[in-house]
Formats: sequence, C-alpha cells, structure tokens
Amino acid sequence: MEKGTNCFPTCHTVFLAWTWLLLLSWCCTGAEITCRSCSSPSPSWPSSSSRLRQEQRQPPPPPPPPRGLRSRPGGRARGSAGAAAAAEPLPGGEPGGRAGPRGAALRSAGAGGGAPGGRGPAAPRTRRSSEGRRALPAGGSRGVPAAEGQRGARAQPRGPPEEGRAARLRGAEELRLGSTTFALTGDAAHNQAMVHWSGHNSSVILILTKLYDFNLGSVTESSLWRSTDYGTTYEKLNDKVGLKTVLSYLYVSPTNKRKIMLLSDPEIESIILISSDEGATYQKYRLNFYIQSLLFHPKQEEWILAYSLDQKLYSSMDFGRKWQLMHERVTPNRFYWSVTGLDKEPDLVHMEARTADGHTHYLTCRIQECSETKRSGPFSRSIDVSSLVVQDEYIFIQVTAGGRANYYVSYRREPFAQIKLPKYSLPKDMHIISTDENQVFAAVQEWNQNDTYNLYISDTRGVYFTLALENVKSSRGLEGNIIIDLYEVAGIKGIFLANRKIDDQIKTFITYNKGRDWRLLQAPDTDVRGDPIVCQLPFCSLHLHLQLSENPYTSGSISSKETAPGLLVATGNIGSELSYTDVGVFISADGGNSWRQIFEEEYNVWFLDWGGALVAMKHTSVPIRHMWVSFDEGRSWSRYSFTSTPLFVDGSLVDPGIETQIMTVFGHFSLRSEWQLVKVDYKSVFSRKCNKDDYQTWHLHNQGDPCVMGERKIYKKRKPGAQCSLGRDYSKTVVSEPCVCGQGDFECDYGYERHSNNQCVPAFWFSPSSLSKDCSIGQSYLNSTGYRRIVSNNCTDGLREKYMAKMEKCPGKAPRGLHILTTDGKLVTEQGHNATFIILMEEGDLQRTNIQLDFGDGIAVSYANFSPVEDGIRHVYKSAGIFQVTAYAENSLGSDTAVLFLHVVCPVEHVHLSVPFVAIRNKDVNITAVVWPSQAGTLTYFWWFGNSTKPLITLESSISYIFAVEGMNTVTVQVAAGSTLIQDTKEIAVHEYFQSQLLSFSPNLDYHNPDIPEWRQDIGKVIKRALAQVTGIPDEQILVAVFPGLPTSAELFILPHKNTTERRKSSEADLEQVVEILFNALNQNLVQFELKPGVEVIVYVTQLTLAPLVDSSTGHSSSAMLMLLSVVFVGLAVFLVYKFKRKIPWINIYAQVQHDKEQEMIGSVSQSENAPKITLSEFTDPEELMDKELDTRVMGERQPSAGAFFTVWVRMLVTGVLGKAATVTPGTGRASGTEIRS
Repeated sequence: MEKGTNCFPTCHTVFLAWTWLLLLSWCCTGAEITCRSCSSPSPSWPSSSSRLRQEQRQPPPPPPPPRGLRSRPGGRARGSAGAAAAAEPLPGGEPGGRAGPRGAALRSAGAGGGAPGGRGPAAPRTRRSSEGRRALPAGGSRGVPAAEGQRGARAQPRGPPEEGRAARLRGAEELRLGSTTFALTGDAAHNQAMVHWSGHNSSVILILTKLYDFNLGSVTESSLWRSTDYGTTYEKLNDKVGLKTVLSYLYVSPTNKRKIMLLSDPEIESIILISSDEGATYQKYRLNFYIQSLLFHPKQEEWILAYSLDQKLYSSMDFGRKWQLMHERVTPNRFYWSVTGLDKEPDLVHMEARTADGHTHYLTCRIQECSETKRSGPFSRSIDVSSLVVQDEYIFIQVTAGGRANYYVSYRREPFAQIKLPKYSLPKDMHIISTDENQVFAAVQEWNQNDTYNLYISDTRGVYFTLALENVKSSRGLEGNIIIDLYEVAGIKGIFLANRKIDDQIKTFITYNKGRDWRLLQAPDTDVRGDPIVCQLPFCSLHLHLQLSENPYTSGSISSKETAPGLLVATGNIGSELSYTDVGVFISADGGNSWRQIFEEEYNVWFLDWGGALVAMKHTSVPIRHMWVSFDEGRSWSRYSFTSTPLFVDGSLVDPGIETQIMTVFGHFSLRSEWQLVKVDYKSVFSRKCNKDDYQTWHLHNQGDPCVMGERKIYKKRKPGAQCSLGRDYSKTVVSEPCVCGQGDFECDYGYERHSNNQCVPAFWFSPSSLSKDCSIGQSYLNSTGYRRIVSNNCTDGLREKYMAKMEKCPGKAPRGLHILTTDGKLVTEQGHNATFIILMEEGDLQRTNIQLDFGDGIAVSYANFSPVEDGIRHVYKSAGIFQVTAYAENSLGSDTAVLFLHVVCPVEHVHLSVPFVAIRNKDVNITAVVWPSQAGTLTYFWWFGNSTKPLITLESSISYIFAVEGMNTVTVQVAAGSTLIQDTKEIAVHEYFQSQLLSFSPNLDYHNPDIPEWRQDIGKVIKRALAQVTGIPDEQILVAVFPGLPTSAELFILPHKNTTERRKSSEADLEQVVEILFNALNQNLVQFELKPGVEVIVYVTQLTLAPLVDSSTGHSSSAMLMLLSVVFVGLAVFLVYKFKRKIPWINIYAQVQHDKEQEMIGSVSQSENAPKITLSEFTDPEELMDKELDTRVMGERQPSAGAFFTVWVRMLVTGVLGKAATVTPGTGRASGTEIRS
C-alpha cells in the first residue's frame, strides 16, 4: 500500500526505464527516463531504494536490506508533513500530497545504515492503488540512473493480435488523435532524461537529458530543454546554465512549481542553479559540500534541508542560496520536517543522529537553533541505527535489548509506549505499511516464517496490534527491496487485496472490512472472446499480481483511482494459484465483487478524464503507433493512432486531473535516433461535457451486503458509452448513511483470538486483568469485552453497546511479575559510565506501588510510584566488580522482588604473560597473566597451549600446566573484560634437564639500556650469537634471557642436544663439556659484542654452577645415606672455614650467595616483571680470601611462596676426601647421589 506524496497532480516528472521501464528514482528532481532503444551493453542494475523507501543514487548496488522494522508508503495522498522527502508528484493525483514517502524503515542492530554518500539497503515496498503512487525519494534524493539497454527482452503474451479482435472494436476506419512530435536534436547519445511538467494549466515542460557513463559512474554530458507550449516545441538552454556545466539532477519546489533547482554532477563541481520563473533564467551558487538528498518543507517554499555525502545535515531558508550546518553524523534518510497540527514550531526538524557518546539518539531542534544546548531528545535512551520514522500522527523507533527488538510508538507526540504484538509473535522483521485513518498496518515476519509475513492492524494509538491475515506473500524486488503482496483499493476505504500462501500455493484474497474477513476472488463467467469459463470456488478463482509499476509512466500490474471508486484494472490469471506465465488483463467495476477479462496480453491501462475513460497501450518491445480508448469500463475499445511512424515507446505521461487533456509519449524511432516527444491531445475523443442525463448511480456492496465499513454508499458515475467529459467539478458520491452495527463491524481486541464459532476468546498467554495495571484504586478503566470496533467503521447502535468496552472500577492488585532490565539488554557496564535500569511489572497498581532499587554498592533509591522510573533509573558505579541489583515493589496488598547481577568492569589496556623461559617436561609450571590496570573487576582468562583448539577458561590470573612434549611450546592468554578482549603470547623451551648461569656485563651496557622488552630481546639474540661464534656450540643449545632493570644482567640456559633423551647419561656428560667450554670462554673474557661503533660490551660469568643438572627422574642413588652424611659434613666444614678463614690461608672457599633479580623471561622461578629489583653484590676483596660464589639452581616447578630451592655446593680442596655431593630432585627436596666432577 503506497501513499501519495507531498506533490501536486500537474507536476510531471518522468523516468522511462530500459526494457522493464524501471523507475530508479523519483522526487522533486523529476524521474529519470532511460532510453530503451539505445544500443549499448547493458550494465548491472543499480539498486536505488533506501530503508525509508527513499532512493539514493550512489552506485554500487547495496546489499540486501537488513532485518528490522520498516515502514512503507501507503494510503491515500493527502496533505501532511514530516516525511523525509518533498518531491514531485506522479501523474494522476489530487493536489496537496504528502511531503515524501509514506513509510520508513526501523531496522534492528545489526543492523548498520548506509555508508556516507552511499545508499542504504533497499526498503520494502507494498502495493497500493496508483492513486497512492510510487513513493518519492527523500526530498528529491538522488539515485543512480537506470541502465540503458537494448530491446527485445520481453516475451509476447498469449492471445490474439489486435487486428484479430475487430469484432470487439468500434468501427473499422482509422481513428487518429491530434499529436505533434519533437526531436531533441543533438542528444542521440544521451541515455537518460528527467522531465518536469508544471501543470495547473501551465504550459511549461522542462527536460534534462544526460549521458551517463556506467564505467565512470558519473554524468559526462547534459542538455536542458524547455517548452512553453505544452511540448509542441522545445528550446535548448545550455547557454543559459553554462556550456561547460554538466547537470545531473532537477528539483522542483512542491509548494511553488515555478521554483526550479538544478544540481551539477559532483564528480566535476558542486554548484546549484536556481530559477524562480519556471526555468526561464537561472542564478548559479557554489557549495562547499556535496548534496546527496533534499527535503523541501511541505508549507514554506523557501525552506530546504540538504543531506551531504559526509552525513551532515544543512538547512536553507532562502531556497538554497545560503546554507547553515545543523548537525553532523546524521543517519541517512532519517530527518523529517515538522507535521502541521502536531509540532508546535513549523521549522522543527526530527532527526536521528549519532552523538558524542557514540550512540544513536532521536533528536529535535529548530533549523536556526540547533546548537547542542538547544537540541532535545524526546526519547531519553539510545535507539537502533536507522530506526526513526516520523509519519502522520505517529513516531516509531526501535530499541534492541537482550537480543530482541522492542518497538516504541508516540501517538500525536505523546510519551512513547512500547508496541504490543501478540506475546509469541517474536518478530525477526517488521514493516510499517500504512498509518492511514488513525491506524497502523504492519507486516511482521515471525520466527517460523521465511518468505511470508503476517499482517497486523493496530488500535488508534498504534500500541496494541491484532492479527489480520497470516502468510502474506513476500518477494525481493529488482532493487533488492522486500515487497509485501498487499494492495489498498483507492476511492473506497476498507478494501484490500492480498496474496496469501496456502499449502505452497499463492492465492489472491479480498477484504471489505480492513482485514477482519477475507475471501477468494470469483473468476469471470466468460473469457475475452465470450467463451464460458468453468471455475468453481474454492478450487479455482481469480488471482492478481499486486505490483505497482517500478515506473510511474507504465500502469503497473494493478491500478485504481480515488476519482473512479469501484474501478480496478489488474493483470492476473484464472486457476488454482497465481501464475506468472498465463496472464491477462481483468477489470472490476463494482469494487472487486465481479470481474471481466479485457485483454489476453499485457497492456498498460491508464485512467483518462478523472477516471471516466480508459486508455490502453500494448506492453511490447516492438515499435507501435496505436492506443486504445474505452468509454464503457472496458467492454469495448476504439483504436486510435497517435503517430504516423511506429515508435519504440519508453513511457507515457498521462494526467487525468488537468483540463488541458494532454498526454506525452516518450520514445525513439530507431535504435540510434534522438529522443522523440509525442504530444497527444485527446480532447477530441470527448464530444461534449457531461450533463445530468449522462450519469447513473452505483451501490457499493460486499457480495450483496450494502453496508461496507458501517456505511451504505451510493456513487454517481458516467453511463457506459457516453463520450462526454466529466470535468474538474465532478462529484462521485451521492448518498452516505451509517448502518446498524453487526458482528462484521468488530474485530478481536488485543490478546483475543477468533475461534470457529466466530467468538473472540482470550489467548492462552493473555490475562485480561493485566490491562488494568495503569489505574489506581478509586479510578475507573475501560474493561475490554474482547472486541473492538474496526477503526474508521461508522456503524451505529446494534451490537455496539454489547461489544463496547465497559467502564469499571480499578481493582486493587498486589505487585506481580517484577523484572529488572538494562536499557541495552547487557549485564556488563563500564566503571564510571551510566548504567540505566528499567523496572517492569506485569500486574499491580502502578500509581500506588512503592519502588525501591538497591544498586548493590551501598546506594539505593526509592520512589512512591512507577511514574519516575518509566524512562529508566541511571546509576554510575565507581568501582569494578559484580553487584547484585535488587528491585522491591510493595503496596498495601503485597510485594514482589526481582534481582539482577551486573558486572562492572574497568577496560583492560595491557596484559603481560609471565612464564618460565625453560621448563621441565612432565612437571607443573606456574603461568601468570599480569593485567593493567590491576583493578579491572571480574575478568575471564582463556589459556591456549600449543596447537590446542579448545582453551582452558579460568577466573584466576594464574594457572598450573604440565608440558608433555619437548621443544618450543607456545602459550597464549586472552583476557576478556566486558566487550574488550586482549592477549599476549610467549614461548617456553621444554626439556628433560638443562643448566643455567647468571651473566653480567661491562658497565657501559647500562648506559645504553632503555629497559624495554624489545631491546632486551634483541640483546639476548646478540649475546647468543656471540657465545655460539666464540665456542662453536650450536644455537639450539643456547638460550639467553636479559632481565629488566639495572645493572643489566641475564640468564644463560644450556640445553641438551636434540634427540638425546634416550642416552641420558652420556648426554649429561656432553652437557658438562658444553658448560665447561662456555665457562672457559666467559672466564677468559672472550665473549664480547659491539653494541654500536666504539662500544664494546664484555660478558662475564656472575655465578658459576658446578653441578646444576636438573634431574626429572624419581629414582634414588644407593648411596643416599652417604650423601646425606656428606651434606652434614660439608655444612660443618663451611662453618669452621668461615669462622677461621683468616687462619687457614691454604683453603679457598666458594660460597654461593643467591641474588634474587626480577626477570622478564623467567628462568627457574616465575616472577613478575614489576617485582623489586635487587642489585648483585660486588665480589669480595681477594685479600679477605673470599672466593666467588658457586650458584646451583634447581630447575623445575616451585611453589610461588617458597621461592627457588638452592643447593650450596662447596668445593673443598682437602686431601683424602672423596668428592660426593647431593642434588635436590625437583619438587621433592630429597638428596640423591650425584658425582661431582672436579
């Protein structure tokens, strides 16, 4: 159902598309005509609809439209403001249309809108009477012109040729209509045109022809033509606009057709040309932005909104001469002028924009007062992107919470209320079809539907929706838009046609009471030849294609007119289901009760003279020169020639509302000829003006029932065969009186379902008493009987009193069904940011129920009733953690409680994975993730080891892990805090055994140490290369880890050769030889490297390790006891030597002093990077006979609290003592026999 737009019937803008005559855009710019007969390669078709059914003209084609709530133009064309478009009207409409499309799309998050300068996904389209016409682009928003192409793509419909139907044609002689032809000389190469006809008895026609280069995606040539004699002759105006100026679009003010605006192609320059005399003269103005779409004010001819390619909204109050920036980051097509009678200020603008907090909000401001302090937000919370729709009395928005889309509506600018669909409809897509007559039609695709939608209808406020029809067919149009097969018949309220899917068959249904009752269409009794048709309901019926034309200058598959009530023309077929191959043209003269076939082929059929006559033109790809006219509702046709030379017709401009009685046919005589404009004057087909004897009455009925929508109506129409002109003062309605209310005038109320006995009973999920929660004890409310009168139904008395809602006293109820939600549906919020809570209650007295909300951090708030909490309760948490949020509701009859656990997190910025540089195979290793900032709240850690595809998940920052495979093992940790996820990765060398040694460096290295991880890693590689170069030891047996802090120090790891595990004992001896070689080189100061020219750094041994072999075996030596005694003896010897060291000069003592130095790459013990750094003590003076310490480290798992275990080895030069020592087995602390190699 498409409604009219804010336009006038005499403004004619044309777009004649290639082959299909596809209309890609249409607005005050005028529609574009694409040459069908031009011979050139056919490019891909660009899509041109946006979510608001407003075409954007920037290629390339957009992706399919996202799911969500959308609305589409629907209903009659009547004066109103507020749509995001002000555009040129289509032919055949009454004055005072809507300021743009009658619908807009609210889509869910996932949603994202179009990129700046691009098109959003195509919006859905419904079928409506041609009176409602195709919706226009946003205020003249531009679109990529349709592709040019070649003819011959259409298959010819079945049926006899025109000449074969002479028996049904009136007269055999050649009838000719008065016509003139004008060629746009010099524009043969131009493949597009835009036409504007001022109308209102104005003789001015403007045509802009263009050469659109599909490879470049821009216009390269243009010509502007103007006629002042209704199209008989044209003047080329290129010299008046600038010979080098390339024009791309033409706009016309919807309130003053004398005001014209031309836009240049933005690829070349950004200028506009303004005319105030119907295009006779122009003034040129340069712009500092590129216009994507325009929105003219529905009342003020000078006021315009312009949307730029970089998502900025500008306003002008002097018809584009000066512009002022209103707002940045505005969502495409989501800006609307005020609606007269609803908004207080005429210059108020409704818009959807992204604010500084990164969220999308609904904002309003006046065009000259739109600073940040002057803007207001009618809806306090953020909304989904591309979800704002301002249409008639309604404003729609969408908010997704908890993974579900919630829809809100404001009726007549009242506070927003949540839309109530049946509880388990669970929509995954929703389209607003119409907002006519204080009621909302919506098509909802529910969770179990794929290619169909359910039709819902609302109450007056647009809050409570009930099911009208299930499984309405949907399809995707050429523009990628969703099309719902629903059509509203013009001229008679309450009549709709819909294609419904039943058992995989598509059938056409009709309703006369706005969706309460539906029935199949009765097929005609005879075909076009008069032969009888056997078609028995319900097995066989008439099925119609409910598609409006993509091009307003072809009639489309169905059409009806406000000025011709009861007259419908449609393409369809007879059978068990809808067919796309065996089609003909059918007509109904009694509002769809009965039908007749008028053609067996596809024809374009238009209404002439306010619907009093019909004109038909064959829909074909071959040139034609005839059209057909009928004065008896299609019973007989007269053939008229309109040109002497057959014409490839690209389209026709037919306006039944003007008294000049002129139509224009656009086309080409040959594949490469110029544009031919054929002006046809059909005034001669009418012999005179109609008088009272030329009329008859017609009674509207529904299968004999004279009451339709609670009224009995009698219409006046011209007698069949009377070739007289109706004129502008024609009045169609004679009698209208109300009927007595019957069951057919009432539909089921919200929460009720109609059963087979025609009674409305509550649905299983609905509690009728729940609707009384908005009233308090002592007040009254309307208690539904389960029925409500159909909106716009005018019946009186009868069953009205029985089914009318009854006024009752509000019952007192205890609170029940209390819920706490967050506005965004998430259970995570950031520290220091607003968290907004919503409290809902299913039953209870909202006005007399006290509410208390405890935020869980020691702060609570209380309210006397629900009024202050309707928009949410905001709170800022100052610390991170998990908080129990509790809501408590209480009144005199009871109480209820609801609890929510909220995670408050502080965004994490960095994680450092602390792991040992080398680990023992099959032994526990402690791994720690250090997160900054440390007070980040509840974090989740994901640990990945090696090539594992599944992580270990913990809430602790440390984990113990056993590596079973030798070699380099990768460890990765991911830390999740709210929506933030960071990670760090380290490698661990895993071996059966190894040795390590602390290294120190000459002091000059400290001067060049920036103490950053990257520097330490590079220096470690340099030291490794230097050691390998001096000693000849393979790289894979050496690992070097440089520690953070000063003085610079490192740890050297000596690893066994690869594949030596099986020969453990010999490999240990090999490792001792490697250690000896390394220590000799280090002790002789042979290991050094050049840090930079002139800076030589020497590597020293800090602590020598004589017996550092780390044994992972569990066996014990047979001389364990002897080793234990040796330890005791060694301890005693150390004490005596220390006590009397100066008295025994022949003994040199090597005592180990352990220096705990923080490491970045941890060796035998995992340590934090931020641990205190202890400076290595200096060596003792030789004169004091203190030797350098021997350091033996036990490699393997350590308890974090115990630190590293160290075994003190003393090498005693005492004659006669056998060198036996002890090695601590990792993880046991027990001694085992190990030979000391002296």
